[in-house]
Amino acid sequence: MKHIPLFALSIIAYPAFADETRQLDAHIHGVSQLNIAVEGTQISMELRAPGADIVGFEYAAESAEDLDAVETVLATLADPLGLFGFGEAAGCSVVQADAALEGGEGHDHDHDHEEKADGHDHAGHDHDHSEGDAHDHAEHDHAEHAGHSEFNANYLLECADPGAASEMTFAFFDAFPNALEVEVQIISDSGAASFEVMRAEPSLDLSGAF
Repeated sequence: MKHIPLFALSIIAYPAFADETRQLDAHIHGVSQLNIAVEGTQISMELRAPGADIVGFEYAAESAEDLDAVETVLATLADPLGLFGFGEAAGCSVVQADAALEGGEGHDHDHDHEEKADGHDHAGHDHDHSEGDAHDHAEHDHAEHAGHSEFNANYLLECADPGAASEMTFAFFDAFPNALEVEVQIISDSGAASFEVMRAEPSLDLSGAF
């Protein structure tokens, strides 16, 4: 059974924050969004990234090479602690992670990763194709350009002490060279906050955020 992301639950209690999040829905090359919600010892994250930033193209993957590229990045996206680090003091482990390629009018590619007692269990690869266009625009409205692909990932972490995470590091930029910026929004008992993390400075000071 899939967990309901804590971020999805949290925005119900923060309507203004939800409105701000929806304003970031515009598809901008180079810019990804990462929503984080902290509740007790759990950290929930929701990542949204343009297809071109993650896999290098936005058209529907049809060739064996392109399909392999999609599968490779989905596996990378299904390893949240390999992309976003909270430090050893926080003691975080992955409870659940799933990543999917969405876009166009067809079906999506999914990659689920669920942490089990005996190790990692990867399940659920659906390979279908959607029509996409390859316009070279800086910004895309999903309602107008439904063919443009986007990678979405949802993560649930269990941490011994989330408050001990004083800094968040972004190996995300190393994994995806086309990514230039991550817009981060955090909801916790401390309130709601927004940050911009750039490739040139791939870390975020979490002091007081959790």
